[in-house]
Amino acid sequence: MMQTQDIQAIRDIIRRAKRWDAFFGVLGILALMVGVLTFMTLFVDMAIQGMGRIDANFFTNFPSRRAEHAGILSAWVGTLLVMLVTGLAAVPLGVAAGVYLEEYAPKNWLTDVIEINITNLAGVPSIVYGLLALGLFVYQFGFGQSILSAGLTLALLILPVVIVATREAIRAIPQIIREGSYACGATTWQTVKDHILPYSSAGILTGVIIGMARAIGETAPIITIGALTFIAFLPPLPFTGVPPAGLLDWLFAPFTVMPIQMFNWTSRPEAAFQTNAAAAGFILVLMTLAMNGTAIWLRYRLRKNITW
Repeated sequence: MMQTQDIQAIRDIIRRAKRWDAFFGVLGILALMVGVLTFMTLFVDMAIQGMGRIDANFFTNFPSRRAEHAGILSAWVGTLLVMLVTGLAAVPLGVAAGVYLEEYAPKNWLTDVIEINITNLAGVPSIVYGLLALGLFVYQFGFGQSILSAGLTLALLILPVVIVATREAIRAIPQIIREGSYACGATTWQTVKDHILPYSSAGILTGVIIGMARAIGETAPIITIGALTFIAFLPPLPFTGVPPAGLLDWLFAPFTVMPIQMFNWTSRPEAAFQTNAAAAGFILVLMTLAMNGTAIWLRYRLRKNITW
């Protein structure tokens, strides 16, 4: 009799646990749907409002005081160039820093301080990076209000994200991989080059794209270093013009980016400019989704090619 009561008590405990499990599952789905539905509502609203404005001229025209003739040529070109500088500066430095902290750095109080500061830097408001870049890149180094200054500013912004993502991806690799490599006589660098980086590349790539997706929508640090709100020319192409532009002259050219262009249009009272801003926002979201989609595809391919 006692055994039957014990079995029934256990069944009651399991039943209550399953009810709580179902409750938290539904709660999680509702929380997820709040975020997804909010994004979808904003995305669809921008699409409905701005889709009629999107055509070839919208991509090939410069900004104009007449809304029907205004385009985003200088904005999307500036965005791509700034993201190029950001990626070239942040990705190698962030990955190298993450590898060093995980595979080479000694475990002492100094390393702990560095790790804490990197984690804290990921939560610093972006305007702080803008003020830092204004004093460092614009005035101290003399880069001016240029594409180079903007790219380096956003690189500093996403650098902690890349470092943290790299470290987490490396930590996910089983320790037996390292031990097997060392047992075969490989050095630390050979282990990192031939095993650690290939196996962790999918996770590192995810962190890089998350950081770049954050950078592409940042406005505050770009405004702080002096991005133009109205620009009707493009950075010089290498070896064009009179006299011919240098190979890297475009790095020091004035610029604008998509969020700045949207800010300019939304500050105007005319409804047509609001439509332009919605169209630009729709395109910016598509650019971000394309980056994330590319990351998902590359991650799938990289994981598919890995054999443990």
